[in-house]
Amino acid sequence: MERRPKVPATRVGMISLGCAKNLVDSEIILGQLGEEGYQVVAQMEEAQTVIVNTCGFIEEAKEESVNTILEVAQAKSDGTVNKLLVAGCMVNRYGEELAEAIPEIDGFIGLDDLKRAGEVVRIGGGPTPPKPSHMVFDHTAKRVLTTRGHAYLKVAEGCNNPCTFCAIPVWRGQFRSRTIDSLVAEAQSLHAAGVQELCLIAQDTTRYGEDLGLGRDGLERLVERLLRDTSIPWIRFLYAYPTTLDEGLLALMGAEERFNSYLDMPLQHSHPDILRAMKRGGSAERYRAIIDRARELVPDLFLRSTFICGFPGEEEEHFEHLLDFVRQARFDHLGGFVYSAEEDTPSAQLAARVPKTTARLRHERLLEEQKPIALAQRRRLVGRVMEVLVEGVSPETEHLLEGRHAGMAPSIDGRILINDGEAPASTFAEVEITDAYADDLVGRIVGPADAPAVIRAISAEFPAELSPPISTEVGG
Repeated sequence: MERRPKVPATRVGMISLGCAKNLVDSEIILGQLGEEGYQVVAQMEEAQTVIVNTCGFIEEAKEESVNTILEVAQAKSDGTVNKLLVAGCMVNRYGEELAEAIPEIDGFIGLDDLKRAGEVVRIGGGPTPPKPSHMVFDHTAKRVLTTRGHAYLKVAEGCNNPCTFCAIPVWRGQFRSRTIDSLVAEAQSLHAAGVQELCLIAQDTTRYGEDLGLGRDGLERLVERLLRDTSIPWIRFLYAYPTTLDEGLLALMGAEERFNSYLDMPLQHSHPDILRAMKRGGSAERYRAIIDRARELVPDLFLRSTFICGFPGEEEEHFEHLLDFVRQARFDHLGGFVYSAEEDTPSAQLAARVPKTTARLRHERLLEEQKPIALAQRRRLVGRVMEVLVEGVSPETEHLLEGRHAGMAPSIDGRILINDGEAPASTFAEVEITDAYADDLVGRIVGPADAPAVIRAISAEFPAELSPPISTEVGG
């Protein structure tokens, strides 16, 4: 058998852009590089080869990706970097255009070439790949975790939904699930590596297993296996599609403490005219029924959604309908996007365009409408003692720790700033919530008393009536 020549200790840097699903791809690339003897470095000026893992979801993401590529291209021209490789969504979607527009790019790593990353780096880059992607990587793909305490587990690739604003199927391909056995095996490895929170992700996570013959309860069956065959303390899933969300999954959430009481269900809009133009199943009435039922089955539920502002044909009355829906739903967390007309999508052909300025103003109004709702939802937690996953020292100041309770997903739902007490990163602590803001919470560590690494707040020993008064004023 021919032996592969030993790779010199080439220094490789990675810049990962976009969503958590893209981050998993970056971790696989890093894992393959490490397996083949490459030295991964954190600073671009230390790297001989730089890989930019791009995002091509919406206009802003594409602009960020192109600007980052150009920044590395300049470093290459200056002699700081020897080679520039580009990976990710934009490669499968715009590879030929990128090669023509930015000749400094030495080659590409396609979505199906993640496990060949070391080989591609060794030969100086690959050609532009075909689209769409068709592979799905399993537990045998080496990964280097880049997160603290939590990890993302990609349960499926691609998407079958006909949303008229989204081009993801064009480059990610059709929906394809991993097997339960493969996912459980990877989860066990992640826990052995110190992961305390597992976030299940896909383009349409609640469709998991449909293509494997598991029916509508595929995700429920996966979570049951993860609960049975691992001891990971927190398990959550992200991105529920309203037409594929099964009630049995919510019942399991309400019954199992380790299955976080958290539902991220991007609804995109509420008005029937806009939903119809988006080809999104459901209605405002149906969505409210799902939310009411979810809160009934999971009384301590934390709810997140995402909406698009300025979709073609959106009139002021449509937007006011959305604002009214948000007021009634009372989401704990809410995100928004300004509509982006993407190539290869049906909505890009619609004539009734909303001016960008109007769309941006509506986006700002949507977020402003959510602020008092979010603040009120967080104020309900003041005075409660909650289990918190401590993530480490705040990057803003060494005098604060950061963490999250089970109703906060990583990176998107704010944080708990801990200003009294100590606990190691990637461990759980009991934290009393002392203050609330629209985005973040403030708290102090009060336990557990039997954890030797936990230092409780000085005031934690005080009787309740002597504790410092609780402030709920809006700040910042």
